[in-house]
Amino acid sequence: MSPRHNTYPGGIPDLVPLYQKRRSKLTHHDGEELPPLEVDFKPLTQQKLPPQPKRRPEGLSRVAKKRHMLLGELQGLSELEMLHGMLISHLRKHTYPDHAPELFRRLWAEEEDWLLDHLPPRWLISAVITFAEHGETEEDRHLAQSFNILFSVMKIYEFERTYAGLPPQHPFPAGGRAKAPLPLGMRDFALVGGDLEAALLAPLWRQSRQAPAIRRLAQALLMMLDQDDGTVFRRLALMRDTK
Repeated sequence: MSPRHNTYPGGIPDLVPLYQKRRSKLTHHDGEELPPLEVDFKPLTQQKLPPQPKRRPEGLSRVAKKRHMLLGELQGLSELEMLHGMLISHLRKHTYPDHAPELFRRLWAEEEDWLLDHLPPRWLISAVITFAEHGETEEDRHLAQSFNILFSVMKIYEFERTYAGLPPQHPFPAGGRAKAPLPLGMRDFALVGGDLEAALLAPLWRQSRQAPAIRRLAQALLMMLDQDDGTVFRRLALMRDTK
């Protein structure tokens, strides 16, 4: 047997410092605090975000730096989308404003329709992942954590696949597979007749029915996943059709 070598020099524990570093608190200057818990969300939907300054000013707090970065992504949208993004940014950290979790839950409870209609898919994914730590019920947290794992693994896989030089809508040739074992002794995926996709996705749909705060969010994401023509699931379906 050939000697085993770690992917990470010190093994998985080597990743902990990087994980901790990315979760350090977003510090702020006076006047940059989150709005109070009782903030009226409706006016924020009508307040358009200004353009992002081309050069980031010097001396900004971490909160102001994050807002500047998000302006580049959310330009033309509203202050409510910015509030949603800033709440998620705070809640990804180890320490955050005391009222941030309740404000995030209140935002989704009161403005769910608006958020589902206006947020880009990537922010809907970020929202459901945030519920993994900050959902109020065990059902919401458990389902959100499942989505966290699903989308994180998809992102890693789909990014690596881009190096194959094929567009995401283009499946691999069905007859071009290398006859190599899967990692960790896993059994082969059954392209025709297998139920792994159903075993992965169907329980998420079923569990969403018992997740009060994220039921519609979870189901909307699953429907988007089903309709997207650039995922591993769509490519497998196309490969299966050729068999």
